[in-house]
Amino acid sequence: MKKYDVIIVGAGPGGIFSAYELVTNNSEIKVAVFEKGHLLEKRKCPIDGDKVKNCISCKTCSIMSGFGGAGAFSDGKYNITNDFGGTLYEHIGKKKAIELMEYVDKINMKFGGEGTKLYSTAGTSFKKLCLQNKLNLLDASVRHLGTDINYIVLKNLYDYLENKVDFYFDTPVENVELKNGNDKEGYLVDTADENYECKKCIVSVGRSGSKWMEHVCHNLNIPTKSNRVDIGVRVELPAAIFSHLTDELYESKIVYRTEQFEDNVRTFCMNPKGCVVNENTNGIITVNGHSYEDKAKQTENTNFALLVSKHFSEPFKDSNGYGESIARLSNMLGGGVIVQRFGDLIRGRRSNPSRIKEGLVVPTLDATPGDLSLVLPKRILDGIIEMIYALDKIAPGTANDDTLLYGVEVKFYNMEVDVDEHLESPHKGLYIIGDGSGVTHSLSHASAGGVFVAREILAN
Repeated sequence: MKKYDVIIVGAGPGGIFSAYELVTNNSEIKVAVFEKGHLLEKRKCPIDGDKVKNCISCKTCSIMSGFGGAGAFSDGKYNITNDFGGTLYEHIGKKKAIELMEYVDKINMKFGGEGTKLYSTAGTSFKKLCLQNKLNLLDASVRHLGTDINYIVLKNLYDYLENKVDFYFDTPVENVELKNGNDKEGYLVDTADENYECKKCIVSVGRSGSKWMEHVCHNLNIPTKSNRVDIGVRVELPAAIFSHLTDELYESKIVYRTEQFEDNVRTFCMNPKGCVVNENTNGIITVNGHSYEDKAKQTENTNFALLVSKHFSEPFKDSNGYGESIARLSNMLGGGVIVQRFGDLIRGRRSNPSRIKEGLVVPTLDATPGDLSLVLPKRILDGIIEMIYALDKIAPGTANDDTLLYGVEVKFYNMEVDVDEHLESPHKGLYIIGDGSGVTHSLSHASAGGVFVAREILAN
């Protein structure tokens, strides 16, 4: 049985930055990282560029798993803020959380992100403009790496870690157990072929490991509570409409409280001059967006999500299952993602290929024209429509007939795992971080959490 000082389960941002901080500050420490997905350069969706209905249900999804986690092919936005992206600050404090996110930013710059721009909402006049129109612009500094530079940073980080850490790719962990039933003796990490022993264990499995995380928490009697699910659409419009905002802020997180139901609708993942893309999660097709630093890859459109958060109380607990059911309905009606003109939605009619083609916005995703009102619950759709009209007041043209809405976009969150101010479970030496903890929901928060627990381990 191989023995390590620290075993990390998951090679997403939390796992990567845990490993980085451990081996950078202690060259003698023995660290292993287990990842069910592939090496970064081997991560390739076999249907990329094909119709999404041809998904072949790979044993391990290369989009969601592998070195870099689900964020490896994102547009590489690191939001330095406590206003969104998770509740890390509730555990470690607001000042510490920001300091760690700024530290992660410096590491990203060191490993290939130099030259990218750091945007900020501080001192912007748009704050007042939003408030005057019942919108709340959240505070943040935003480092935009772009999908292309994000990949380079991850590749450089792996090259740095490769000879300092034992990586086990394509090696799913089946279970994490207490050695001899006692956390003081360490942990056993079980795979299909072998068991491994460690003094400390960091679990950072991300969204794709939600079911596995439930299994581990059940076996170790770690308390959990249900989290939320975010459901909505991705908006695509001419980049010029939002250019006054994106040129200064790049990413603008704006929240609107609807008049009809008093639900919060928020913008998410804004991609100036970007493209709309499919996201395949275990055979469920949803929509997302990318943007690039390389000007040759930029488009004439800007896209962003409009999301409504749904929290559930007893007796219903499966928030992710609710989101999946809506996504599956969209897939059933459209064979994947549905696209609809805003004008068609307001007039109560489905979009068809000719109306899409005649519109002013050229779609960047080959989606199926259809009717989102047959997919999204009325309460959620009404809130999105209200939000579009509210955004039209600060960015005139948002509510144009030809604005495109793609559906559905769903953001799944893991259940929230019981961890303390050290991000440690009730079992000492077992740390649970990243999106798998339910505490963080962003690249910056997950990465900062990884640095934090590494320092906790090094200090003890």
